[in-house]
Amino acid sequence: MTKPRLRFAPSPSGYLHIGGARTALFNWLWARSQGGAFILRVEDTDQERSSIESVRAILDAFQWLGMDWDEGPEVGGPVGPYFQSERKAIYREHVERLISEGKAYRCYCTKEELDRARETLKAENPKAQFVYPGTCRDRRDQPDLPSVVRFKTPREGSTDFVDKVFGAISTPNSAQQDFVLVRTDGYPLYNLAATIDDYLMGITLVARGRDHIGNTPQQVLLYQAFGWAPPEFAHLPMMLSAKGDKLSKRQADVAVQDYRARGYSPMGVLNYLVRFGWSYGDKEIFSKQELIELFDWNRVNKSDGKFDERKFADVAFEHLKQPELTPTDVYAASVRPFLADRGLSADDATLTAAISGIRARARTLKDAANELDYYFREPPVLDPKAGALLTPDACSRLAELASALGGLESWTVPALEEFVRQWSEQKGVAMKEVAQPARVALSGRGATPPLFEVMAVLGKERSIARLAHARELTASA
Repeated sequence: MTKPRLRFAPSPSGYLHIGGARTALFNWLWARSQGGAFILRVEDTDQERSSIESVRAILDAFQWLGMDWDEGPEVGGPVGPYFQSERKAIYREHVERLISEGKAYRCYCTKEELDRARETLKAENPKAQFVYPGTCRDRRDQPDLPSVVRFKTPREGSTDFVDKVFGAISTPNSAQQDFVLVRTDGYPLYNLAATIDDYLMGITLVARGRDHIGNTPQQVLLYQAFGWAPPEFAHLPMMLSAKGDKLSKRQADVAVQDYRARGYSPMGVLNYLVRFGWSYGDKEIFSKQELIELFDWNRVNKSDGKFDERKFADVAFEHLKQPELTPTDVYAASVRPFLADRGLSADDATLTAAISGIRARARTLKDAANELDYYFREPPVLDPKAGALLTPDACSRLAELASALGGLESWTVPALEEFVRQWSEQKGVAMKEVAQPARVALSGRGATPPLFEVMAVLGKERSIARLAHARELTASA
């Protein structure tokens, strides 16, 4: 059995849309689960909108998401080039073949002529949809005139294919028109370029959004015209806004990079996206390996899904919260850029020790950087409301405690808790009268992980220094 070859073919006219990332994910998962190949192909035939900056942004998004590709930009491969702009000679050769075999023709109709024909039809029947009437089907070539190339669509019969999600689909050829293959500037349109590339690159399954299902009959016709066996097709349910229309920037962040900037983990993003069109019983949270092992097309459904920002945030949080999903070393590496944005650098030991205390509090890596701030900032930033607890009496008491702590040899959570409790009893003060001001002196905040955990992470020297200089912290605020 031939191992599957799947592809994702973005247009480099901006960022990687999360809807596109979902489509790429389904292709990637199937390739990985079956030991096949995942190909990244850049559809940059729209020269006005395409840019190398967009290519870089898309590749960066893939790398951040952890979806590697076996062939394509920066990797190469045996069936390149993988940029469509570098494949014009290939398209031209195949188009000339179709023309010479009478399966395509040059059309010299101008835009003005076609617009007039549309207006005439609209005046006669406002509900009618314009279909190119085949004006140039039998017209002889005139090389000195600008032209497009059109496919000569059969007038009889139907074009049929079986979709892995939607089942058997049949389109009467009478309902189709002679569609354009090549623009006047010589660049191929999507249906032509995608068909040729998919065949020459050995793609065995084309999986893409449901909005492309209308293109498939035209591509099947091209496969038939070239005498090629078409690949399998799978059209995926759409990602919609809360109102049920196409998801746009006005309704949510739609670029993968937006969620990276907000502090979501890559797997948090992938986990949310995979649930648009695929499910595995009631299970909601998956590791990447689980997705690879469990994914199959039988669990892909036809129903479109509505984008839910709150659900997205909850899923992303679950991935950060659970150490088995985001190991501490991965968490530490991921949060460092957000600490750097705050002007902070973190030593490995302190950062690693601090993460366990903030996992259940920080919903994003950006939140985590805020929660970790006081471990790496000297002095910590004092919250004015919390600073009210640092009264002169409280600061004096903390200075005494700091002095006493100098003799404590075991700087562990149990040892610290026992020592401070005994010290408080000896001084005749309630534990909370010591603990609450101590928390503020150590962190500048009124809410942190448990006090003795904070002290254990900060270490003996820094904890004692902050307790001893609590009064100075209020003066600097």
